[in-house]
Amino acid sequence: MTPHSDDAYPSVAVALDGEGPCIAEARHTAAGFLTRMRAEHGVAVSQRAVEVTQLVVSELVTNAQKYAVGPVLLDLRIVGALVEVQVWDSDPVLPVARAADAGRVGQHGLEIVMAVCQGFEAVREPVGKRIIARLALTDDPCGVSSWASR
Repeated sequence: MTPHSDDAYPSVAVALDGEGPCIAEARHTAAGFLTRMRAEHGVAVSQRAVEVTQLVVSELVTNAQKYAVGPVLLDLRIVGALVEVQVWDSDPVLPVARAADAGRVGQHGLEIVMAVCQGFEAVREPVGKRIIARLALTDDPCGVSSWASR
């Protein structure tokens, strides 16, 4: 895991080997990053945001592992009141969410990601593609977690 500095936005990047336990490693990295942002930088991060970010990271890294050959790059950064999740892989084919089908078993990951994100982009790179998902860090517009008010 490599922290990198952008004067305005705390962030972390990690290269995953694209095999076996890399999905669990990616989820652990996401949770650790958000926990550190809350503890060390005072960033308001709800427990729900941590869990939803782990879900999104898991789905995006799973897709990268399933459809691309080689390493996967995960980049997490704070952008205002959002966490931005970027996943790069070597496959240039951009993902497309499939039409809703209650009878379909599996292949709902991208639909789930798009439903929980405030922003979603899929961008071709000179090699491969980059998927970018943006998620709210708190549960309400005032920045107070609904869990904290209970």
